[in-house]
Amino acid sequence: MNDRNLPHLSGLPPALIVSRLDCERLEALLDTPLAAATDHRGLRRELDRAEIVEPAQMPADVITMNSVIRFVDESSGEERQAALVYPRDADGSAERISILAPIGTALLGLRVGASIDWPLPGGRSARLRVLALGYQPEAAGDLHR
Repeated sequence: MNDRNLPHLSGLPPALIVSRLDCERLEALLDTPLAAATDHRGLRRELDRAEIVEPAQMPADVITMNSVIRFVDESSGEERQAALVYPRDADGSAERISILAPIGTALLGLRVGASIDWPLPGGRSARLRVLALGYQPEAAGDLHR
């Protein structure tokens, strides 16, 4: 087992994998007035450090855009299931997390079993651990969703 498969245990962020298609779409999103109106340097940093792979080569245990994720906030013990979506698909419900939200940015590219510490508004932070993927577009053959 290599380090990429290990949960986040040190102060370093876990490795992350992003599909080329998701990366291209997210880069374009970051250039829009919607993204420019707020600070999304965290998403830019995550994309800059990500390993980019072709959609057909995406491992089935990695969170991609439109994936349905089950995760736990290890600080509160709260378990949630939600889809990671583009802002146009976010409806304000807890079941749809925008990639532009801090928690959405934190989840992108993580593998099942990985944990990440992520700062939240108000100086708080959350430690999230990915429990399962209920749906991943690439694994389902939906490569161009």
